[in-house]
Amino acid sequence: MYRNLFISLVLILHLTSLHAQDELWLEPISLNTNSGLQSFAHAEFQGNFYLIGGRLDGLHQRQPFASFDNSGHNEDLWIIKGDSLLEKLQLDHLPDSLFDQLRSTNLNFYQEGNYLYLIGGYGISNPSGNHITHPYLTILDLNQLTGLNNGDPVPSSAFQQIEDPNFAVTGGQLRRVDTLFYLVGGHRFDGRYNPHNGPSFTQTYTNAVRRFSVSGQFPNFQVQWTTAFTDAQLLHRRDYNVAPEIKEDGSYGLVAFTGVFQTNVDLPYLNSVRIDENGATEIPNFTQYYNHYHCANVALFEASANRMHTLFFGGIAQYFDLNGVRTQDNDVPFVNTIARVSRDNSGHFTEQKLNVEMPALLGAGSEFFLAHGVPESAPGIIDYDALTGDTVLLGYIFGGIESSAPNIFFSNTGTQSSATPRYFKVWLIKSQMNIGAIEIDGDKSQFAWQLAPNPGGAPQIWYAQPGPNAKMELRFRDESGKLIWSTKWIHDGSQEQQKLDPQKLKSGTYLVELHLNETINSVQRWVYREY
Repeated sequence: MYRNLFISLVLILHLTSLHAQDELWLEPISLNTNSGLQSFAHAEFQGNFYLIGGRLDGLHQRQPFASFDNSGHNEDLWIIKGDSLLEKLQLDHLPDSLFDQLRSTNLNFYQEGNYLYLIGGYGISNPSGNHITHPYLTILDLNQLTGLNNGDPVPSSAFQQIEDPNFAVTGGQLRRVDTLFYLVGGHRFDGRYNPHNGPSFTQTYTNAVRRFSVSGQFPNFQVQWTTAFTDAQLLHRRDYNVAPEIKEDGSYGLVAFTGVFQTNVDLPYLNSVRIDENGATEIPNFTQYYNHYHCANVALFEASANRMHTLFFGGIAQYFDLNGVRTQDNDVPFVNTIARVSRDNSGHFTEQKLNVEMPALLGAGSEFFLAHGVPESAPGIIDYDALTGDTVLLGYIFGGIESSAPNIFFSNTGTQSSATPRYFKVWLIKSQMNIGAIEIDGDKSQFAWQLAPNPGGAPQIWYAQPGPNAKMELRFRDESGKLIWSTKWIHDGSQEQQKLDPQKLKSGTYLVELHLNETINSVQRWVYREY
């Protein structure tokens, strides 16, 4: 009886832009909740993940009276402890201006040390009874959450709130470059959503990168504004992805990827913009077709090759693949696309859709959490070259909108989508390994062969015809070269595959030798995951 690779779904992603044999896989984790969350802010502190704001429901409805209703606000601070324990802390005892912002959606946020900076966000204002974009910078001291458990109230002393109309931004991104915070793009939206541009709201895009510094000590921080970058074409975007980058010259900056909406049509942008201390510049000769709305994403830097990579997981996009063909849908559907944007050492950007997809129409409004202790080349950028070991935990993906169909907007009654509680570990399996005493000689290879799935369980060997009555043997060794298990068979002249039953193996990485007629042919690396 063959042992399978988990009961739950595992996704294998081939990252050809990094190393040809690198693989990325998602391991589903069950949280102790049936409630999901989307479009929230988050921080990692002392091994725990803290989630604040966001929505408990799915895609907003079209009717002004039903969109972004009060019942969908997330009014608690969520804590994911370890791999699977979710606890919630109370916020509803806080002053209205603070509580209302902390339960809003699409906050702009950035973590630095034990401080989580929260700007703007859209939701109900209790004092006015209206929906607004909140005009505050709120700073949360994560140290003061230590020791709190499920149901405990968060002390008001854990927060400092600063009011300024320049902070009334939702759907943008907050980052830091050197000593300055960069509030990138977004818009101010006050009133009830109305898809027909009725009189129920006012909306103003910032068209800018608003820059400021913070000085002093908590809870008496002070804000100093500096010159903003303004560009009505390049920076007129919201609800999108901004990721840090290390540029080809070694300097640090940001990339604003696609987003919505174009100034003359309600469609996503297909261009992307580099942002640094000198301003905003469009990336030339580059079109991003996938992952247009905000979704979980992660950046990696290869210093050895001077290459930058950003991975995007699902979401909403104008383009998707249908039967291997890139397809345009101007209704801009929910997608399950996983894609990668890379910069080479000459500064040229390319995009590649990966061969596997999210397990459902997932990703919009989800977030990627870097694993505690993962090496970083710069803030928010994983140092690929410093990743040690064979299988490395990069981080986690949580939440977002899960849709029942690609295009639900025009018929949405609130039941066609939901905020998902799905939670994944994201693992990287690197191609480099210590092969111990095993010598791999490519010249000895007489025909192609492969173990599949890799990584996986219940494996099969696929191979070219070695000739009639050939003696076949596979030897499985650990990374030190110790023989763990072997199996033999006689090739009968017809089959080109053989099922294997590795009952002696435990989950791990193996060097697999193929012996043909009692002579070693070649060696492959295989990762086994038993159920």
